[in-house]
Amino acid sequence: MELPLFTRHVIKVMTNLLLFLLVFSATTIANSTLSSSSSKPSVVKIGALFTLNSVIGRSAKPAIMAAVHDVNANTTILPAIKLEVILHDTNCSGFLGTVEALQLMENDVVAAIGPQSSGIAHIISQVANELHVPLISFGATDPSLSSLQFPYFIRTTQNDYFQMHAIADFVDYYKWREVIAIFVDDDNGRNGVSVLGDALAQKRAKISFKAAFTPAAPKSDITDLLTRVNLMESRIYVLHVNPDSGLEIFSIAKKLGMMTSSYVWIATNWLPSVLDSLENVDTMNLLQGVVAFRHHTPDTNLKRSFISRMKSLKDKETKNFNSYALYAYDSIWLAAHALDVFLNEGGNISFSSDPVLHNTNGSMLHLSSLRVFNGGQQFLQTILRTNFTGISGQIQYDTDKNLIHPAYDILNIGGFGSRRIGYWSNYSGLSVIAPEILYEQPPNTSTSNQQLYSVIWPGETTNTPKGWVFPNNGKPLRIAVPNRVSYLDFVSEDKNPPGVEGYCIDVFEAAINLLPYPVPRQYMLFGNGDINPDYNNLVYQVSQNKFDAAVGDITIVTNRTRFVDFTQPYMESGLVVVVPVKEIKSSAWSFLKPFTAQMWCVTAALFLFVGIVVWILERRHNDEFRGENTVSNLGRVVLIIWLFAVLVITSSYTASLTSILTVQQLSSEIEGIDSLISDTQPIGIQEGSFAKKYLIDELNIAPSRIVSLKNQDAYIDALTRGPKNGGVMAIVDELPYIEIFMSNTNCQFRIVGQEFTRSGWGFAFQRESPLAVDMSTAILQLADNGNLQKIHDKWLLRNVCVAQVSNDQSYKLSLSSFWGLFLIIAIACFLALTVFFIKVMCQYKKFSTGHEIQPHQMNCFKGLIDFMDKREEDVKEIFRQKNTTKSDEQSTSHI
Repeated sequence: MELPLFTRHVIKVMTNLLLFLLVFSATTIANSTLSSSSSKPSVVKIGALFTLNSVIGRSAKPAIMAAVHDVNANTTILPAIKLEVILHDTNCSGFLGTVEALQLMENDVVAAIGPQSSGIAHIISQVANELHVPLISFGATDPSLSSLQFPYFIRTTQNDYFQMHAIADFVDYYKWREVIAIFVDDDNGRNGVSVLGDALAQKRAKISFKAAFTPAAPKSDITDLLTRVNLMESRIYVLHVNPDSGLEIFSIAKKLGMMTSSYVWIATNWLPSVLDSLENVDTMNLLQGVVAFRHHTPDTNLKRSFISRMKSLKDKETKNFNSYALYAYDSIWLAAHALDVFLNEGGNISFSSDPVLHNTNGSMLHLSSLRVFNGGQQFLQTILRTNFTGISGQIQYDTDKNLIHPAYDILNIGGFGSRRIGYWSNYSGLSVIAPEILYEQPPNTSTSNQQLYSVIWPGETTNTPKGWVFPNNGKPLRIAVPNRVSYLDFVSEDKNPPGVEGYCIDVFEAAINLLPYPVPRQYMLFGNGDINPDYNNLVYQVSQNKFDAAVGDITIVTNRTRFVDFTQPYMESGLVVVVPVKEIKSSAWSFLKPFTAQMWCVTAALFLFVGIVVWILERRHNDEFRGENTVSNLGRVVLIIWLFAVLVITSSYTASLTSILTVQQLSSEIEGIDSLISDTQPIGIQEGSFAKKYLIDELNIAPSRIVSLKNQDAYIDALTRGPKNGGVMAIVDELPYIEIFMSNTNCQFRIVGQEFTRSGWGFAFQRESPLAVDMSTAILQLADNGNLQKIHDKWLLRNVCVAQVSNDQSYKLSLSSFWGLFLIIAIACFLALTVFFIKVMCQYKKFSTGHEIQPHQMNCFKGLIDFMDKREEDVKEIFRQKNTTKSDEQSTSHI
């Protein structure tokens, strides 16, 4: 039935009015809610999520409660706001930790303190990311948690990235090159050891073996693992495990005899955390000589006051507290400081439903009860820029969300406690000075600046362990020996044990016997015995773990050092050039060979010149001068210099003539490597030698010129035939081989030029093998005590080819060797003649004046010659008469 019109209008008006009232009510309620939410709350909830009954948890719980009490009692931080903490126990389980985290988030907490486990932190961080709730951990140290994958994860403890670099610096300080990492196979263990491997690689060290065991592994599994580790070479163990199970490792190691001398145990921060929480003499007995790294916290009054306060608590569950109590306490204060700034900057604590999270049909998870913290992103940024001084030190973050100034105490456990042997910080490395003091100085991480106090190692020794022993796993050292077909004095097969013999083998055996530990070894021939093996391939096989070492006449060259480590050279070597020689046949004109033609001509001319000079100087003094005697001083000077020159020339002539008559002569024009390079004739090398690669790659000699020769007979045949008859012009080989070759051939061949490479022979080991270092030391000892020379004389002492070789011109003396001497003679003669003529001219002028000779007569050359022809005594007599006449005239004039 249709309603009346009036009634329909009334219903419409009432409906509109009702809608208006509903909208108004909703708006009023919303405004009221907004006004309420924008004001500061009276209570703020913070969650705490960790394993309560654990080494870390027993220290963290009372510290967190004390921090909450202190924050609420402080009127300057969060005034009129009560901070409330909600504790949840993860029970060391990733699954239970996730469940507890979800239950915790239902309480609308603005932050969660924890967890202590890195494995649980990986899982819970996903929840924190979804709900925008910052996760502030005081115990999760896994380096990977700082990645961008976990933006809401923050820690108030140190990142294990820095601890692993501290351990790497410690290993490098003692010059160890290999360590074995023993760790729990979880996120924290794997990622920490991965960083350790990278840090060691920067120091040219490495993890030789990663000994991983499962969480909660039974004692039998750990025993089997340590037994396997004990058979290995390295004795440096880095133990990165959980605090609650780590001591079991040392208990088993002690039973296996792995806590004695020669072992090194380095424990990460888990061990000091356990020791700071326990007082057990039996525990300390397990750990004698262990080195441990502990988070460094400055020794301040604030820290001492807190520790004293914790120890004085009544009905406390924990007698002693570790460093995690400090970080847990500071975690609460970090949240409080950041929350105070967040609210003062107008931050709003409000939560909203996450559309991603909704209950499915029949689900009992109540995911819809989880709400997103709307101000989570702003609160996170506030936390990251917070800066205050806590009881653990300065709380301030860098761009990677790591605390600034990471540092560690390095402890040496001994007796009933431990002593600090130094510190490590990323600011100055290893030091005996506290990091906070060094922060005031310029950074210095140089090697010379790294310092630590002495360590008492396992076995109560202060001698630094070498860090490795020969592996006791029943496998002898696989030693490759080149199966040579020539120069068998160096190395060759032998029917008697050990199956090989030679100079190189004796040197190796003598060095091995000097090592302070036994080295079981097995020699294995390399090569087919028909030709000399390729030594580059031999070295490569060592690098590929086909052999553990290579012993023989192995030259240390650059390309081989890229694959293996060599010992100290036990014999010097270098490439030389060898050519044939022949005897010089004497002739009737051999006496002319010492001088070149030019030298003979100049010497003859000088004889004539000096004779003329002496004749000029002497003829005025000696009428009968025939060269038997000299009277004038100038003549004597010239003659003395000339006699000295004659003596030098005569001695040189005699020496050169003697050499020419006694030496052999080269039968080729090759005088060294330079002339060999410029030539185009074939060059012989030893088969398998590195000389071929060197000549081609370094000296750019055409490969077609290189001829490989099998043995000494091939050497003799190739050199004798020469390049015209299918032989070679010269042979390039290493000096030790050539010395034996020349001795065995009665010095028919000779070395020309100098060694053009400098190298040596050494024993090759796999990279980073500590045997290479110990064997180098042993070789030096052999050289010092003279045994190396004795072994050399036993195998290689031969007749030395001392006769010299020459070519046609090598012993001829040329003018270039005497031009200085001839110049002196010429100058002496010139000066003597100059003095002589000046003296004669002066006498002639005086003579002309006394005899009233006319000028035109005075300039007459004939008159001068006539005067010079007068004897010196006649000239002097004329001057005496002139003086007597002048005196008589003066006397007459006075009368």
